Amino acid sequence: MSQAHNLPPRIEPVSFAGFGRDFAAFSDTLGASFERFGFAVISDHGIPQARIDAAVEAGKKFFALTEAQKLKYKLPVGGQRGYTPFGVETAKGEVNFDLKEFWHVGRDLPPGHRYRGHMADNVWPDVDVAEFHETVGWLYTALDQMGLKVLEAIATYLGLERRFFDDTVDFGNSILRLLHYPPVPADGPNIRAAAHEDINVITLLLGAEEAGLEVLDRDGQWLAINPPPGSLVCNIGDMLQRLTNHRLPSTTHRVVNPAPERRGVPRYSTPFFLHFNSDYAIETLPNCVDASHPDRYATSITADEFLQERLREIKLA
Repeated sequence: MSQAHNLPPRIEPVSFAGFGRDFAAFSDTLGASFERFGFAVISDHGIPQARIDAAVEAGKKFFALTEAQKLKYKLPVGGQRGYTPFGVETAKGEVNFDLKEFWHVGRDLPPGHRYRGHMADNVWPDVDVAEFHETVGWLYTALDQMGLKVLEAIATYLGLERRFFDDTVDFGNSILRLLHYPPVPADGPNIRAAAHEDINVITLLLGAEEAGLEVLDRDGQWLAINPPPGSLVCNIGDMLQRLTNHRLPSTTHRVVNPAPERRGVPRYSTPFFLHFNSDYAIETLPNCVDASHPDRYATSITADEFLQERLREIKLA
């Protein structure tokens, strides 16, 4: 057997240029990556790097504030807006907390919107970081728009109408998370992010160039995700896994601690967790059920019920 046959599988980047040039081929390639790995890497995404960098820099300025300054922005809303300090989030089933702190930005709702009872207004640390609202708010919108395009490709791959998902997520409780993993001083039981699956529909991740992200392949081995600079890593969440009857898998992933020579280097990333509208009923798609794939979910559940159940499990509610 040749050595090539012993190499682990690799998630090949898919150029976003194909979205406008040959949408059908783009949809097929992207969808096949999601169906095989639960993950895809999108290169040439077209989101201006300078504006991404400006948002990340604003986040770094915030995380460099004193603990007292940061705690002013910790809100009693289950960690869904503002600041969540170091040592809180704990992966489902884990005893040890993750080695990270983060900031959450959510969707701005119009006055009188029916979701206002459970989707809080954003807070902004503009007193401490003047450019935060402008730069980070822009990144939220850019990733929200990109998410819709990825969902167009997924809908087409699944044999649905291309814009099937548009009105299922237009007021979704989607979250942009600015993540700071501080330097890791020494070996211990805690890691930057313990093995978990994402709760939501899809996740779009910028800033995964610093090593550490790993995906659990279906044969049980961990695959390192090392995307080219300027790429977007995208993965399927549990809500979409449920909707598609596991045709598109929500794959276990983690962020491991750095090699000894990189332990003094912090890691920053900006995942965007795209969610369905709160009252959307997650009910198995009929075209994802057949004799070989019976429906795993006899009853539907609303997106908000699903979210709240899972947030309690990871100590964010």
